[in-house]
Amino acid sequence: MEIIRYAELRAEPWRNSGGVTRELASHPKAASAQDGAWDWRVSIAEVSKAGAFSAFPGMDRVLTVIDGELLLLTVDGAEHPLEKYRPFRFSGEAETASALPTGDIRDLNVITRNGAFKGYTSIIELSKKRAHPVFEGQLGILLQGQATVTPGTAGDAAAAESGAAGSGEGDAPEATPDSAEPETLARYDAVVGSDSRTPEILGRGFLAVVSIDRVTG
Repeated sequence: MEIIRYAELRAEPWRNSGGVTRELASHPKAASAQDGAWDWRVSIAEVSKAGAFSAFPGMDRVLTVIDGELLLLTVDGAEHPLEKYRPFRFSGEAETASALPTGDIRDLNVITRNGAFKGYTSIIELSKKRAHPVFEGQLGILLQGQATVTPGTAGDAAAAESGAAGSGEGDAPEATPDSAEPETLARYDAVVGSDSRTPEILGRGFLAVVSIDRVTG
């Protein structure tokens, strides 16, 4: 189970000095969060100054305000008031600028290369009774509240294989025990999804689920 600890990420200043970005994940891994040598990137930005956004030609963007009240985004001349926890999709090559009518904000950015990947962001409310799984191709990012994560069990495929290897026809497959202790998530920590031992998140608060789907056909 992989957890990306937000507190350990390096903050990279914007070219226009209007904020800083911390990269959670990218593919392929880039030397710098700003160099664009990737097909997708997930990052969190702290925006403290109004101004123009960097252009990402050939890219698709999904931006979500995750701290603060309001970001006023102007995309190709059209104004879009972005409220907290409401994902907004726009073209990376559009002429884009921001204003901060209610003060500094923090936003979650998902950028994908057109024709190769498609990114999605969903905001869900966590439960202490029902764990939320994080599957392969997803990141689960704790936005607010308190939560823990466990690696889950080996899954049905592994259990069926275990049963097939039994010594008798009547042998029942045994569930794979999970002895791992829950790990506590801090704010903005990201859990990397998996289909073999799917991480499960329990708690109270809000979680951003980022899905990166490969484009086929």
